Amino acid sequence: MIDLRSDTVTKPTAAMRHAMAHAEVGDDVYGEDPTVNRLERRAAELTGKEAALFVPSGTMGNTIAIKLHTQHGQEVICESRAHVLDWELAMMAWFAGCVGRPIAAVDGILTWEQIRAQVKPLSPHAAPTGLIAVENTHNVAGGTVYPLETLREIGYEAHRLGLPVHMDGARLFNAVAASGHSAAKIAAPVDTVMFCLSKGLGAPVGSMLAGPRVLIDAGRLLRKRLGGGMRQAGVLAAAGLLALEEMPARLSEDHANARWLATQLATLDGIQVDPARVRTNIVFFDVSGTGWTAAAFSAALKERGLIMSAFGAREIRLVTHYDVSRVDCEAAFAIVQEVSRLRPPV
Repeated sequence: MIDLRSDTVTKPTAAMRHAMAHAEVGDDVYGEDPTVNRLERRAAELTGKEAALFVPSGTMGNTIAIKLHTQHGQEVICESRAHVLDWELAMMAWFAGCVGRPIAAVDGILTWEQIRAQVKPLSPHAAPTGLIAVENTHNVAGGTVYPLETLREIGYEAHRLGLPVHMDGARLFNAVAASGHSAAKIAAPVDTVMFCLSKGLGAPVGSMLAGPRVLIDAGRLLRKRLGGGMRQAGVLAAAGLLALEEMPARLSEDHANARWLATQLATLDGIQVDPARVRTNIVFFDVSGTGWTAAAFSAALKERGLIMSAFGAREIRLVTHYDVSRVDCEAAFAIVQEVSRLRPPV
């Protein structure tokens, strides 16, 4: 199978497996796991923050961040297709007691002008704004990347109003590779940032939440409440350290493969995709012109050894990653081409 569903399907490298087998460990709940401690220090250093927290998942990292920044009954401003809104089982409401204030934005990129129009003060009628959340890269918008000046304006203006900003940077290092800016520069305008080790960076488990030390210390307690207090977690952190040191430099290969696939797909009758919009490792393409539904098209691909995800009735998403080579991408395109020429099922 060629698996292009997501970069979450990557498997740890041989070097990661070796590091995990030989990791120096302790009890992380007591703060005594030296490998976890090294990973947290390195994550803080790379993002330019005072401290960082190792968590099992990106959803947990985002959930903790939202809870740290808000009070029950507040609103969280986010893009209308944001992961924190649509893909995290309503943890914004369930755990933090907040509601989302979604804003539809071109390419998933919020502007301060859009945000300012939705900021609400404390009043007898409306829930006040408690937090602004941005997603970089934006998954469902197609892996789009925030311009640095847009992030800086959002951060500056939000802080002038006394509002915190959190970045869901699950694919932060894809944004680094695409923009040429460091992780620290991208994260500088926001108060907290979460990024995943287990997507494009290839570690088997884990994400990092970075920010001011006082918030990260409080976040450690919230992690325990959510069941994320791990013991000899250095076995996992060892892979995370290698992911941070060795994997970011190769993400541009994934981006190049995604652009290549988009360019090839654009040549097929009935398939709509704009290769110029592909910034990172995510491609959405519309198959409705072939007469197929996305679900049926995806099922036909799987029968032929290719896995991609249907999104809605018309679109399919593919995500490139280090377990899929250019040769694999060429084979994937051939399968899509074959299916696109078939008569759709009645």
